[in-house]
Amino acid sequence: MRYRDCIFDLYGTLVDIRTDEHSPALWEAMARRYREHGADYEPDALRESYFGTVRDMEQSRDLRGDAHEAHPEIRLELVFQRLYQDKGVPASLELAVRTGAYFRQCSLDYIHLYDGAKELLQALRGSGRRVWLLSNAQRIFTAYELETLGLEAYFDGVYLSSDYGVKKPDPRFFQRLLTERGIRPQDAVMVGNDGLCDIQGAQALGLATVYIRSNISPREPLPRADLVLEHMDLARVRAFLMRDD
Repeated sequence: MRYRDCIFDLYGTLVDIRTDEHSPALWEAMARRYREHGADYEPDALRESYFGTVRDMEQSRDLRGDAHEAHPEIRLELVFQRLYQDKGVPASLELAVRTGAYFRQCSLDYIHLYDGAKELLQALRGSGRRVWLLSNAQRIFTAYELETLGLEAYFDGVYLSSDYGVKKPDPRFFQRLLTERGIRPQDAVMVGNDGLCDIQGAQALGLATVYIRSNISPREPLPRADLVLEHMDLARVRAFLMRDD
């Protein structure tokens, strides 16, 4: 077979999602949740503290100080925990995780699979290929969403950036998957909707690539890839990946 290992991005590739993290209603709900646990925030102040804490944590992880070389990832549950601590509330990690789940619930407009996503994954698994997920994503959000969407069972392994402290396009994230799972770059293909994170990141390690311009792809020129689709068409992706020549 042409590709023994098929690696997928998640959001914008298999899953269509829209969130609004700036909605006034979101921050009113989050301020109520924090006040329920003793952390007195006004909605606007909480929003500013949240985004400020995210920036601070990301900068503190960028040890090399070069955004083109270092791609640090943080764990958002630690952000929610710090927001409690800043108000003198000794919040447990469990409470921070629950708060993060509530944040996702309140900020989510919709989430669903793109047409043909399950059929694609089923076909690949049924043909004896291995299927992997490599996503810039937060476990406190994505683990539940994978289960809810019924996707978890289709992957031989799930790699989320928040678990590893690094994200695409950093080659260390790709290499972690390749090394741990014994994947040879010449036998693997990366499928994604982001020309920098998915396509250039994978090509740097010698992987074949499939680019899909989806409704939530970054605004960017079409990248060079082994297959380039200008709109979502997972049936074409399936046909390409199942080729044996």
